[in-house]
Amino acid sequence: MAAERIGVFGGTFDPPHNGHLAVAVNAVHDLGLDRMLLVVANEPWQKVGTRTISAAADRLAMVAAAVEEVDRLEASDIEIRRGGPSYTADTLEELATAHPHAELFLVLGADSAAGLDTWERTDTVKALARIVVVDRPGARSGVLPPSWDGLHLEVPQLEVSSTELRRRAREGRPLDFLVPRSVVSVIRRHELYGVRDEHGASD
Repeated sequence: MAAERIGVFGGTFDPPHNGHLAVAVNAVHDLGLDRMLLVVANEPWQKVGTRTISAAADRLAMVAAAVEEVDRLEASDIEIRRGGPSYTADTLEELATAHPHAELFLVLGADSAAGLDTWERTDTVKALARIVVVDRPGARSGVLPPSWDGLHLEVPQLEVSSTELRRRAREGRPLDFLVPRSVVSVIRRHELYGVRDEHGASD
């Protein structure tokens, strides 16, 4: 029996958007993954203190809503359950212990890939997962530090950022077609980013 192929795509997901989903579904297809875990950071150590971060439970609810009807995508609370700062090395160790025969693929955007040398316990990350860097079609936009090796994955570039989405929400501008409708419903229901739930929980 072939080893299970598990993708690991971590992030703050504040909020998750269609760009995240495009990366995840293309990784599943191109890498032949059995499943892709969208791992919601508990305390994203590189962002703590730089801005207000939504509660982990709210971010997990948004990711769960985003992937609910997408085959082979799963919202993962592994880092939330562990608590404290979220380090990828810890997450990979936990997954490798739970799935000792699986192949792990760590999917990274260009910015994350470039900063790999700043991560905690980089030797553990290298040992436990294959690195997959997301590129724009026709361009090698993701550059790994010299000591790293990895695969490259071309994904159509959707110019969406969580920072811009939070700003739009605060200004009362529509998020439609930028994030899944199910995520918009969670934002309203949980009254995130200054959005008031004027439509009620049934929306």
